[in-house]
Amino acid sequence: MELLASELIAAAIIFIITQFFISNITNGRWRRLPPGPMGWPVIGALPLLGAMPHVSLAKMAKKYGPVMYLKVGTCGMVVASTPTAAKAFLKTLDINFSNRPPNAGATHLAYNAQDMVFANYGPRWKLLRKLSNLHMLGGKALEDWANIRANELGHMLKSMSDASREGEPVVVANMLTFMMANMIGQVILSKRVFVDQKGAEVNKFKDMVVELMTVAGYFNIGDFIPKLAWMDLQGIERGMKRLHKKFNDLLTKMFDEHKSTSYERKGKPDFLDVVMENRDNSEGERLSTTNIKAVLLNLFTAGTDTSSSIIEWALAEMMKNLNILKKAHQEMNQVIGKNRRLIESDIPNLPYLRAICKETFRKHPSTPLNLPRVSNEPCMVDGYYIPKNTRLSVNIWAIGRDPDVWENPLEFNPERFMSGKNAKIDPRGNDFELIPFGAGRRICAGTRMGIVMVEYILGTLVHSFDWKLPNDVMEINMKETFGLALQKAVPLEAMVTPRLHLDVYYAN
Repeated sequence: MELLASELIAAAIIFIITQFFISNITNGRWRRLPPGPMGWPVIGALPLLGAMPHVSLAKMAKKYGPVMYLKVGTCGMVVASTPTAAKAFLKTLDINFSNRPPNAGATHLAYNAQDMVFANYGPRWKLLRKLSNLHMLGGKALEDWANIRANELGHMLKSMSDASREGEPVVVANMLTFMMANMIGQVILSKRVFVDQKGAEVNKFKDMVVELMTVAGYFNIGDFIPKLAWMDLQGIERGMKRLHKKFNDLLTKMFDEHKSTSYERKGKPDFLDVVMENRDNSEGERLSTTNIKAVLLNLFTAGTDTSSSIIEWALAEMMKNLNILKKAHQEMNQVIGKNRRLIESDIPNLPYLRAICKETFRKHPSTPLNLPRVSNEPCMVDGYYIPKNTRLSVNIWAIGRDPDVWENPLEFNPERFMSGKNAKIDPRGNDFELIPFGAGRRICAGTRMGIVMVEYILGTLVHSFDWKLPNDVMEINMKETFGLALQKAVPLEAMVTPRLHLDVYYAN
């Protein structure tokens, strides 16, 4: 009897062990994950990311390869660091990685993911995207508000010319934020949201936008170890809640003022009018006021900050490389001359300007790490197993500096886009060597607008002025500050000198 009992116990143990292995193999736990660092107990690879995660992850990729797996807290994260790896996730497996993982930024900043950026892929997201494309971000919509862009640029040129006469430097980021916020305000709300460029309101708004784009990019411990979220160990969520209240107060004020002046816009509906009138779709999805405020937050923050950061980096690189600035001036002198401003129809005839823009998108992408996605189901990539609920991060910054893709990648050289294999590369998400706006169905909704704004505004600034450093500045600081948008650590200040006939700057 004792022998029989021992055999039964042994058989039971073997059965349990066998079932354990079968279960794990079935669930993929014993399949080969991509290589990656071991990390620390409990917190995983969080300490390895440091203050500049895009740089840290790029260095790790050199050791572990283009598809890398990290355990970050209790969450798995896969990182793609080459064009081929990015294409596998963002094109081949696009639908599987179409959703966003839950995070504090979506909860506390974006009205609990009621916006277009953080919402899950589905009917509400599609409706938000459709309305935004039709009435603000798409090709026809962009043509419809071209005159607004031209008028706001006119205001900026006047103020810059005045600063030149008074011997004052321009703070590029502040100047661009003021102008772009007014552009977007006119399209959305039929009004310039700021009147005085040097007023306290515009400075406060700029600080709020920078803070949002910075904190939303943080690797928050509570996002990766949910059981610790209530402690808010880094104080990130407290800051997000305070910032959300500021933005909500501002958006509520804009919303209320807009409703009270609806009689003034009869026959001339703006973006908000159109969205309010079309807040239902055929699938029964209805946009709430919260959804609409969340989209306004997307448009005002991403619409001002990402494009302005690219333009600021481009000007900084050109001021460091005066031969590039000189060559851009020569092209513009030949195509446009000095008797008028640059207009948008000039841009196709300015290939060197467009090459400068592409080179800036490559070296200084406004979003260094794509907004995170999460796998809906397990999948295989490059022979590696990617479990369900794995977060995806594409290192756009690393792709732009990959020496296997780009010759001398740390050099700012627009010529690389003027001929040869790179001449036809386009930043709209189909060429994975250059994806500053991401790719796939969750590509940035403002891709088309971003390219238009960067080319037109940068081209106008370069055509209209000579640029040099203030006398007390010996060298441009090119250090980065990490966030959703890649900011210059030290804002660019410059002395500008008009190079066109003076009446151009004051023409109506």
